[in-house]
Amino acid sequence: VVDADDLIDEVIQKAKENTKERGQLDGMSKNEIDALCEIIALGGLKYYLLKVDPKKRMLFNPQESIELNGNTGPFIQYCYARIKSVLNKAGNIGGFEETEINASEKEIIKQISNFPQIIIEAAKNYSPALVVNYLFELVKLYNSYYQTYYILSEEVDSIKNFRLALSKTVADILEKGMHLLGAEVPEKM
Repeated sequence: VVDADDLIDEVIQKAKENTKERGQLDGMSKNEIDALCEIIALGGLKYYLLKVDPKKRMLFNPQESIELNGNTGPFIQYCYARIKSVLNKAGNIGGFEETEINASEKEIIKQISNFPQIIIEAAKNYSPALVVNYLFELVKLYNSYYQTYYILSEEVDSIKNFRLALSKTVADILEKGMHLLGAEVPEKM
């Protein structure tokens, strides 16, 4: 039997160690670091526990729950923080009338359109794992897109604005989905 407070403390400590190793704490105060690590740790813990169908057994691995890669809360949180960084650098999003979209954008739009139905199915089946798996698939699609196409450095304004709007929509869904799971998403990581 594991005490919940001890488990939470352990996951927060591991999140601090991982974040320090990646060198992403420069310029942050101790309070900011503590708050960020708590968001990462609790988000990772909740996500990890909820990604398994409630009818199945699982073996919990604290270190795995806060990994930045794979089907983890921090993976979702990092994607959200990356998008927020792009949006902050961009400022206002302009118009994008009659912009042609590519195959990756179509796949992301299809995934976005499934969000309401996923919420309904998750509620009907008492299975937050459906939301977790949906968010993971959305982030995989977006990360592939992000690595393939220019967003901020796109020269055609209508394409750039469309990509920014698409990114904002993905971020909004990630935030809502994680909120439904009881987890927060940090603005920066």
